[in-house]
Amino acid sequence: MKRKINIQFAIITMVAIIFTVILSMTVYSELFQKEVRENLRICAYELKNTGIFDDSQTDYTMEAVDHVRITLIDTDGTVAFDTNASIGELDNHGQRPEIQEALQNGEGETMRRSATMNKTAFYFALRLDNGQVLRVAKEAGNVWSMLSALALPLGMMSAALILVSVILTHFLTTSILAPIEHMASHMDDEDMEITYRELEPFMETIRKQHKDIVKSSQMRQEFTANVSHELKTPLTAISGYAELIANGMTSGDDTIRFAGEISKSSNRLLTLINDILRLSELDASTEVPMEEIDLYELAEKCVSMLQISAEKQNVTLMLTGKPTRMQANREMMEELLYNLVSNAIRYNRPYGNVVVSVSREDDHVDLAVEDTGIGISQADQGRIFERFYRVDKSRSKSTGGTGLGLAIVKHVVQCHGAKLDLKSQLGSGTRIEIKF
Repeated sequence: MKRKINIQFAIITMVAIIFTVILSMTVYSELFQKEVRENLRICAYELKNTGIFDDSQTDYTMEAVDHVRITLIDTDGTVAFDTNASIGELDNHGQRPEIQEALQNGEGETMRRSATMNKTAFYFALRLDNGQVLRVAKEAGNVWSMLSALALPLGMMSAALILVSVILTHFLTTSILAPIEHMASHMDDEDMEITYRELEPFMETIRKQHKDIVKSSQMRQEFTANVSHELKTPLTAISGYAELIANGMTSGDDTIRFAGEISKSSNRLLTLINDILRLSELDASTEVPMEEIDLYELAEKCVSMLQISAEKQNVTLMLTGKPTRMQANREMMEELLYNLVSNAIRYNRPYGNVVVSVSREDDHVDLAVEDTGIGISQADQGRIFERFYRVDKSRSKSTGGTGLGLAIVKHVVQCHGAKLDLKSQLGSGTRIEIKF
């Protein structure tokens, strides 16, 4: 980044210097040409004021002064006198643009290539009182030679300026980036003073993302450790029971019992793996396809499916409400209902109740699952939606719980932009209400 900034600053500086030099040379050239024209004009008027050209019969013997060519043209265009050439060798000058302009307006000037000298020159022509035209000229080469003489010092000065600017750019870039580099190396220092106030929102965002990354990393590590532990328990049981049976260390009744335990652990293992895979899918999904569903109909199917499980644990399962249509993901809503209702059955008391209710209030749909079970303490209520967190670990495992059901519920609620409310008291049951 520093190298890139240095290069960009250097390029900008060089372009600015080169542009300034070119502009200066252009302005100087214009001013110098203007000065040459003005000097020629003054020279012409001074020659006129001397009166030496008043008598057209005078034999002129004047020579060029300060590289200024002096020419006198008669009214018919013939050259009467010229300091730089023999008049016998010169053609008629009547059609020269400066002569034509002088004859019409009294004065005329131009810059053109001289046919006589075969060089570009500045011309100024002045009509005299006797009708003749006095013309003075100066080679443009004299002007360009003076301008070219400035090229070398200007080039050296430009090179020196570029060198100085490169050095200053290096120190300036270092000075600008030093606070940013310091800020980057002290990301976790909350008390660090930020030099550039404009970077405060950026720094806050970076710190927040950094914290989120650290938190996410810790959660992944905890999740991996929990998955390993949860998978190890049923696998150890399966391996132990299978080894006893394989070594012939069990009788007929024990073999049947151990086979039952193996089946139970296998089912728990499959359920655990399915929940882990489902959570991974939910984490990876970015877009949730929605469709119109009847939430009451899905709840009715869920209650019917879990009715046998409820009867086995002597729990009464009921559904209240009426058909309620809404936009949601069908598969996710089925998972949400299954996890909420199965949890309410699993953590209930013998002869307890579970009531599932679906209703519409104003502009939102309410889903509530209420039980008369063991309840959740205030200390546990903030963590029950964490992955693998169990209020009653022994009871959860004995009833087939994986500790991931409410984590899936939380994820589904977030995907639908819904609001979840938990009300529970230890020993008095739990009510979970979701507003869509």
